[in-house]
Amino acid sequence: MIMIFYGASGHAKVVIEAWVTSGGKVTTIVDDNEKIKQLLDFPVEQYDPSKWTNHPMVISIGHNATRRRLVESIKQQYGKVIHTHSLISKSATIGEGTVIMAGAIINAEVKIGSHVIINTSAVVEHDCSVGNYAHISPNATLCGGVTVGEGAQVGAGATVIPGVAIGNWAVVGAGSVITQNVPDFSVVVGVPGKVVGNAKQSDS
Repeated sequence: MIMIFYGASGHAKVVIEAWVTSGGKVTTIVDDNEKIKQLLDFPVEQYDPSKWTNHPMVISIGHNATRRRLVESIKQQYGKVIHTHSLISKSATIGEGTVIMAGAIINAEVKIGSHVIINTSAVVEHDCSVGNYAHISPNATLCGGVTVGEGAQVGAGATVIPGVAIGNWAVVGAGSVITQNVPDFSVVVGVPGKVVGNAKQSDS
């Protein structure tokens, strides 16, 4: 299968290598930055909607709000990237545009939304729900029955205990242990996690 990738960043390198490792082929890589001409061994060009309408795309950009903005502005069919070395339950559901990296584990009855990043060696335990545009960072663990809201980010190595809800567009700091529900748009850090500020959204 072939795929277009929108975004030529460091995150894109990992997404594209996951795709190629799993047997996929790259149609093209597009980016808004005219100065970027190549990523890995692939040429980079600017997006031309008339040229690529019949090809699936993945937004290969790590910034959650930017992914949402692009999806809302681009009329395109979307694919998925699932690394061959991830483990995914047959009862899990995964939305369009989502990427799942090497070593990730997604267990029974998990529901993952669209344009989500499940990063390297992240664990999403049974009955979790991960909202659209969220990012579960490398080595983060969602224990059973956790809910992660739209656009939220769970930092690298963080642990969310069973049944806890992470609000929309909230940010959980790396290495934190979350034992209570996290409000929308809040920044939570520490062991146990405490609210320390507000998460600002931007498309930069």
